[in-house]
Amino acid sequence: MEDGEFERPVKEEIAIVLDFLPHGYPFDTRPSHKKTSIVQALGKNHLVLLELVPKKDVFLQPYEEVYIGEGKRDKIHHINGKITIEKLTATAKTELEFALKEVIKKNEQRFVKFFNIAQPLTTRMHQLELLPGFGKKHMWEVIEQRRNKPFANFTDLHERVKLLPDPEKAILKRILLEIQGKEKHRVFVDI
Repeated sequence: MEDGEFERPVKEEIAIVLDFLPHGYPFDTRPSHKKTSIVQALGKNHLVLLELVPKKDVFLQPYEEVYIGEGKRDKIHHINGKITIEKLTATAKTELEFALKEVIKKNEQRFVKFFNIAQPLTTRMHQLELLPGFGKKHMWEVIEQRRNKPFANFTDLHERVKLLPDPEKAILKRILLEIQGKEKHRVFVDI
């Protein structure tokens, strides 16, 4: 970065609909003509939870991907901002895990790359140990195997590292913990 340049925060371009509330939140006490439709969504790249306001007369389905980046948006009017998992509706909470599984599956290389490049956090803790079910033994086995050859996919990882917990499930659990704010170190979720 050159002098005078500022690093701008990276914004989401695409969001995955978790729940669509055509009449707004049920606990909103304003008169119905003042309420707006609400979309609870998951950012596709940074995995943040977002509250969106759709354009008038737009109806959205769960798992539908909507453009929320700069410029003209076809379905979303504006972004209200990030929300916490506690603010999600029961439907959105249920759909969150399924949406995350799909993101992990469709972006397998992004998550396999983590196993290929994960580094120590301190002299006693490694990024790989942040994954649920991964201890020192798994960490050293992954490091040893990736020295020989980088992992190509989850299957390759699972075949080369003995007794490894399911990497997809471990990543899913880690992402959910990060979204819930229960983890000090963030690996997958940008807040």
